[in-house]
Amino acid sequence: MNIDLTDKEFRRLLDMVYIGNWILNSTRATDRFEDYDIVQEKLFSLCAKNGMRSLIQLWHGHVFPSKAYEDGGIHEAIADYEDAVFFDILAEELSRRDLGEDIDDLGALTARMDEYMAEFEKNGVANLTVDL
Repeated sequence: MNIDLTDKEFRRLLDMVYIGNWILNSTRATDRFEDYDIVQEKLFSLCAKNGMRSLIQLWHGHVFPSKAYEDGGIHEAIADYEDAVFFDILAEELSRRDLGEDIDDLGALTARMDEYMAEFEKNGVANLTVDL
């Protein structure tokens, strides 16, 4: 298979592969999805012959994204995504807890979630408490 990409498109593809592999494998220890690691290595290995050598490093005969790549903003993008997902899930879970049996009312659920999201946008988690 051949895919014609511009340098910019190839760079974006690297980011998408890295982010996808990060989501799938970053929380796994020994049970990684190795086939995703292999695809990532295969794509990053193309960097050397495409003028992007600074994006890779070699370690034990394998190609990995370099520290420069990882420090270049990709983890900030991942963190932004994680923050958004965290607050979305938290707002939904708290709303479902608050509504109890009224979960079937999608309008009420959405309205309650909007209230939580407004609070989170204003104060983050500063006003959250947990009663044990």
